[in-house]
Amino acid sequence: MFQIVLMPHPADPDQPLPIDPAARRGRGAISNETGRFEGQTRQAVHDGWDLEEEITPLRTELRLETARTIITYNRSPDLPFDRSINPYRGCEHGCVYCFARPTHAYLGLSPGLDFETRLTARPNAAELLEKELRAARYQVAPIAMGTNTDPYQPVEHAQEITRACLKVLNEYNHPVAIVTKGTGILRDLDILSDMAARGLAAVGISVTTLDRDIARGMEPRVPSPQKRLEVIRALTDAGVPTRIMVSPVVPGLTDTEIEAILAAGQAAGARAASWIMLRLPLEVVPLIEEWLRDRHPDRADKILRRLREMHGGKLYEAQWGRRMRGEGVYARMIAARFDAAIRRLGLDTGTTPLRTDLFRHPPRPGDQLSLFG
Repeated sequence: MFQIVLMPHPADPDQPLPIDPAARRGRGAISNETGRFEGQTRQAVHDGWDLEEEITPLRTELRLETARTIITYNRSPDLPFDRSINPYRGCEHGCVYCFARPTHAYLGLSPGLDFETRLTARPNAAELLEKELRAARYQVAPIAMGTNTDPYQPVEHAQEITRACLKVLNEYNHPVAIVTKGTGILRDLDILSDMAARGLAAVGISVTTLDRDIARGMEPRVPSPQKRLEVIRALTDAGVPTRIMVSPVVPGLTDTEIEAILAAGQAAGARAASWIMLRLPLEVVPLIEEWLRDRHPDRADKILRRLREMHGGKLYEAQWGRRMRGEGVYARMIAARFDAAIRRLGLDTGTTPLRTDLFRHPPRPGDQLSLFG
C-alpha cells in the first residue's frame, strides 16, 4: 500500500509518483506531477503494509466556476483569430499531446491526469457573452471556440454551455469558427446550419490518425477516427463549411498518414484542410516522453530526435511563426507533402470568410423599436 506525503517541488525524479495502470485506465497521461507554480509536490511512498488494496479508476470531477469575462483576446500573429471562448478548463478527451495542459498549473493542479479528470465549467458563459457583445466598444470579428479545450468534450452533453453560447451568437448574427474532435457537435446542427446559411459558421474537425489503436492510446476518450469523418459528412450535408485538420502531426508516428487523412476528409465532404506539427510547451514535454517510452518504446527516440531537429536541438520552440510548423529539412518536407496533397484533392481553395456585416443587437423587451426595421 502507498500513502501520500508532501515533498519539496520538483519531486525526486528517481522516485516518480506510481499511478497504477488500473487507476488511469482510459486516460491519456501516465503521471500527475504537480504544476510548476507549486512549492510542494505529493509523493506516494510505500507505507510498509503488504495488504491488498482495491484499485478504482480515476473519476471525472467537475466544479462550476462563476467567470467574470468569457471572451479572451490574443495578439498572436500566427493565429487566424484574435478572440476565443472556452466554456471549460481541462478536457476529458485526455489527448496526451494537448498543448493546453500547462494551463491547469494556473489552477494549482497538475497538467497530467488532473487536466483530464478535474475539470471546471463556466455555466454563466452565455450570459457573459451577451453582455460583452452588447458593450458599446465591442467590434465584431469571428469568435473561435475549441482553441484551448474542446467545447464538445463529454461533460458538454449535460452542461450544454457551448450550445447556450451558440444560441447567443445566432441571435446576434455573430460569426463563429469551431474546432472539435467530438461527435457532440451534431446535437447543435440546428443552430449551426442556420448560421452557416448566413455565412456565420465554420467548423474544423481534427483527425490525428486513422489507426484506431494509436488513436485509442493517444486520445483515449475521443470518438474514433471513423466517427469524426462521419461528423464531417453530417456537417457538410447540413451546409456547414468544414475543414479537415491534420493536427497534430506526430513525426515518426502519424506523419506517414498525412495523405490518407486528407483523402478521407475530402471523401467525407471537407472543403478545406490545415495542419499543425506536434507542440510540446512546458509540462507537455515530460508527459509525452514518458508516454512514448511506455506505449511506443521502439519509436520514442526517433520521434524525439525529429522534434529536436525542428527546434534547434530542443523539443519545443515557442517562437511565433515557428511553433506551429518547426524548421529544417523534415519540417519543409511535411509542408511540401501537405501542399501537394491538398492541391491534388482540391482542398487548397479554402473556405469563404465568415461574414461580420450582419452583426446586430436583438431587441430586448422594452427597447425602442426602429420605424425603419
